[in-house]
Amino acid sequence: MRVAPAVSIVVCLVLLLTWLSLRAINPEAELFDHALSEIDYFGMLENGLSRDVFSARAGTLRNYDPLVQELDALHDSLDRLRNTAAIDTETGGAVDRLTALVDSQEVLVEHFKSENALLHNSLSFFGRFSARPASPELEPAISAAAAAMLHLTLDTSPDAASDVKTRLDQLDQQASHANDSTEVEALLAHGRLLHDLLPSVDGTLRALRALPRKREQDALRDMIMKRQVASRNAAREYRRLLYGTSLLLVAFLVQLGYRLRSRARALQRRAAFEHTIAGISMRLINARPQDIGTEIDRAIADIAGCIGSDRVYFVMSGPAPRLHLWSRPGVPSPPSDWPARALELALRFGPTTDGVVHVPHVNWLPAGKNKQALTNLGLGGWSCVTNTSKDGTIMALGFDAIGQPCRITAQGELSLLHMALDTIVHGIARYGMEKERARLESRLQQARRMERIGTITSGIAHNFNNILGGILGHVELMEERVGSDARLARNIAAIRRGAERARDLVDQILLFGRRRDARRRPLNAHALVTEAASLLNVSLPEGIELVIHQPAVAAIVSGEPAQLQQVILNLVNNAAQAMENDGRIDVDMEVHEVLARRKLMQDELGPGRYACITITDTGRGMDEATMARIFEPFFTTRSSGNGLGLATVHEIVREHGGAINVQSTPGEGSRFEVWLPCAAAEPVLDANAPTIPSGSGETVLIVASDGARLLRDEETLAALGYEPVGFTTAEATLAAVGVNPDRFDVLVVGPLGSTAASLELATTLRAAAPHLPIVLATKSTEEIAADTLVNIGISDVVHWPIVAEEIANVLVNGTALAHRALPARRSLVLLAAPDAH
Repeated sequence: MRVAPAVSIVVCLVLLLTWLSLRAINPEAELFDHALSEIDYFGMLENGLSRDVFSARAGTLRNYDPLVQELDALHDSLDRLRNTAAIDTETGGAVDRLTALVDSQEVLVEHFKSENALLHNSLSFFGRFSARPASPELEPAISAAAAAMLHLTLDTSPDAASDVKTRLDQLDQQASHANDSTEVEALLAHGRLLHDLLPSVDGTLRALRALPRKREQDALRDMIMKRQVASRNAAREYRRLLYGTSLLLVAFLVQLGYRLRSRARALQRRAAFEHTIAGISMRLINARPQDIGTEIDRAIADIAGCIGSDRVYFVMSGPAPRLHLWSRPGVPSPPSDWPARALELALRFGPTTDGVVHVPHVNWLPAGKNKQALTNLGLGGWSCVTNTSKDGTIMALGFDAIGQPCRITAQGELSLLHMALDTIVHGIARYGMEKERARLESRLQQARRMERIGTITSGIAHNFNNILGGILGHVELMEERVGSDARLARNIAAIRRGAERARDLVDQILLFGRRRDARRRPLNAHALVTEAASLLNVSLPEGIELVIHQPAVAAIVSGEPAQLQQVILNLVNNAAQAMENDGRIDVDMEVHEVLARRKLMQDELGPGRYACITITDTGRGMDEATMARIFEPFFTTRSSGNGLGLATVHEIVREHGGAINVQSTPGEGSRFEVWLPCAAAEPVLDANAPTIPSGSGETVLIVASDGARLLRDEETLAALGYEPVGFTTAEATLAAVGVNPDRFDVLVVGPLGSTAASLELATTLRAAAPHLPIVLATKSTEEIAADTLVNIGISDVVHWPIVAEEIANVLVNGTALAHRALPARRSLVLLAAPDAH
């Protein structure tokens, strides 16, 4: 066991124990107790407040200070309760509800205090006056009013209030006849005030009693007690985990101590073994050629003494075989074919990651030839390390334990066995190092030559690409002027297609090993087959008959033409090779509606509309084992093949969202089906379509920092019927547009050092000439968002370098000029954006 992981485990266990200890003592228990005590105290304050309010109503409490103190104490209690750590989100909501109730109580108590003071003042006056009436004639009426008022103090129902009002009205009428209205009017005023105050005060008291204080307190207490019980249960579980973790830590420390002791002993043995190997290495380096055998015998004897094996041997096969054997005194001699047969036996155990075959106990092996062979040799344990040189020579260093388990047990010692074998092998091969060095030097020179060839190839590819650019440019001009000569047009179109395929090939050479996204477009599936057939007719052997069947229904697929043509070409060429240059190949195309998921040989089709291109041959066919592997890279049945053709076909079809199905019978031929999903769009114009649209003398302003490319683009635009005006800087462009913005019709922005610079120029041009459409020419749009183009006001985007067909369609049929009514002769500004890489 390594020290660092062991220390990490101990530290983790100690940290776990510390954490469990903190959790096991239930630190929240005291908090829960405080919270429950605070709730009880809060309830006591509520009861005191209710008692004092009713005492004040009864007149026994003349001072309202206890009410104020109790309300303040309730607020303080709620603040302490809210600040308690035992309060979580749920219980916090309950505390907030209690706070709202206390606030409502405070409002009602304040209202009660103001009304109750007036109430008792009026009651006092009313009682004094009714006890000593001012006039004997009014005494019965005053007594009746006092009796009704006394009843109202006990019962504030509407009937009692009505009775008081009636008595007071009667008293008022009698007082007016008795000419003694001064004091009676005061009595009547207090009586009417009491008539209003008594029901209002009792209503306030009823509102106070109606507040759900007890229910909210009980709900809060239940929440906290529930959490308290959960906390206690969790602490109990943590204590159990703490106990288990403590036992685990003790067990691990005991095991760690045992392992450390074993490791110390193993390190001592390893150090002695390494010292022995170092001595053997020095002796072999300094040995004379004629002493190599003697030094090897001495080396295996030293290794045997260090390991403690009964028998040690070194065996080497090849054109110069070697056999060196050492046995402990008293150990019986091995059979005549041993240890020469040790190489064969080691190989029978199968390959290992480090080349070491280790059998600590022969009796533990499963029954079989290997166990029987070791048992017949009288071995109780066996270790053997093997090595194979580049020329196929196999070397082995074996260790036999006679009648007892192998003494090599530590993994470190097993790794040193390989080091010991390498030391001996290096000693034997020491005098062949010069030859190996010469061979490596030769390979290095070859690699340098290949690097030079690669550099030359890259240069040729770049130059060839420039030549192809010129060819394509002239072909586009010729297609513009070919007129009605259909045959010449077909020849020129064939030249253009060949040059485009050559350009694609150059791109593959230049971008070899780099991932790039293919530019896909809608294609006529049958047109792909027909164009591929025109290439195959001149390349297939004379004995091969290629038959292209006319489809009943046209099919449009979305894809990259060069890649899909490569699929058809590879499959037809494979079919021709399978027929040994004599037979028939049928190519057919059909459209199928797949209603449910369909399982093919290699892939699975989902529901949808598919174009199925079928290539059928009359060759030798394939068996099931071969069919199962035909799409594996580098699998081939031909000595001249590289095994990449069908693998490439499969990858291209899968990238296009399709699938491949294969049917084959040995001796009868094969049938390859390429399923491609149909596209909804119409195909691009074919060779028989109308020529590239041309301009009517409009002036085009091109802005690009590459002057050489700018000149070629100006020539292309001139051939398309436009009058180009080129600039290489943003400043010159802005000056030209600023002097006469009506001179131009379209602004096309191209490479000016960076994408940001091109977009900045487009923004400035939009401000200077908001009525002019802007076209952005870029090689990559990966770093340009659609929102950015919309915000700037860019009308369209084309590829850079400019392609005649694309820019012509944009200027005449696209968004640039189609969205604006042009005068008879206007100008266009092209600004090309740089690579977004």
